[in-house]
Amino acid sequence: MERAQPNPVAATFPVLEIGGTHVTAALVMQRLDTWTVRKGSVHRIALNADASASIILDVVAEAAQSVGSDHNARWGVAIPGPFDYVHGVGRYEHVGKFETLNGTDVGAGLAKRLGIDTAQITFLNDADAFGIGEHALSYPASTRLVCITLGTGIGSAFLADGIPQKSGVGVPPDGSCHLLNYRGEALEEAVSRRAIRRQYAAATAPDQPREAEGQLDVHEIAALGRQGDDLAFRVLDTAFTALGEVIAPCLLDFEAEALIIGGSMAGSWGIVYPAVLKGLIAGRPQLRLLAITQSDRFEGACLIGAARWAQRSATAS
Repeated sequence: MERAQPNPVAATFPVLEIGGTHVTAALVMQRLDTWTVRKGSVHRIALNADASASIILDVVAEAAQSVGSDHNARWGVAIPGPFDYVHGVGRYEHVGKFETLNGTDVGAGLAKRLGIDTAQITFLNDADAFGIGEHALSYPASTRLVCITLGTGIGSAFLADGIPQKSGVGVPPDGSCHLLNYRGEALEEAVSRRAIRRQYAAATAPDQPREAEGQLDVHEIAALGRQGDDLAFRVLDTAFTALGEVIAPCLLDFEAEALIIGGSMAGSWGIVYPAVLKGLIAGRPQLRLLAITQSDRFEGACLIGAARWAQRSATAS
């Protein structure tokens, strides 16, 4: 009789993905070079980004405790910036969310609630986590990959061999495309939830005040565009063409092999893809054959990316 082969699971990592409205906890399994989210381990809890620091940390800890203890206790935590990822301290000031965490030692607060050491927690930017995860899931052989997230704003990750780059040829400041400019203004003044809502409201009712209340949201504008509303289509087309035009020089100089676009706005792929491609070609015609892929697994990629980063941190320590 053949002897049973040992289970090839190398590790099970507990992970958190913290957003402005939720926190998701899960267990990610590593089998050799394959990464998967354990079925049934995902737990999502609503989170109020305007709550006190203590309440936010309590909710995050509650989510973390929901995955149990069947793991290696090496936590990977994906969280949006501005954040001091090395020291685990919030740097949220005048950004409209998590401002009570500004100056808060999130790592220490979470470690205390979980009864672990702060060295067992590794933080990383959520867009970087998305990029690391997508590299593992979609382009593991790629050496130069760029990932963009389109949600409330623009997130980005420039990856060399699966590692986010914060500087270098073609890499925007801190690897963040939202720090780039379009026609003299910050890119997010042209491409973001706020900007698209404002632009559509201005086009449909130019004499009305610009309060957000009563304005259509991006998914509603996109639905109109898909249904043939020319004005809605042109607003979105203009925004995503601007995105392509601005990031084109970065992608060419970075020698990107592929571009992955995820986030809530990527759901309107029939509008997003041709507009981004048009902008890329306008900015750098050499990019007309660049592989551009839609991601519909932002959360899953983030969770796997957080686990891979936690593994890398554990290996380096």
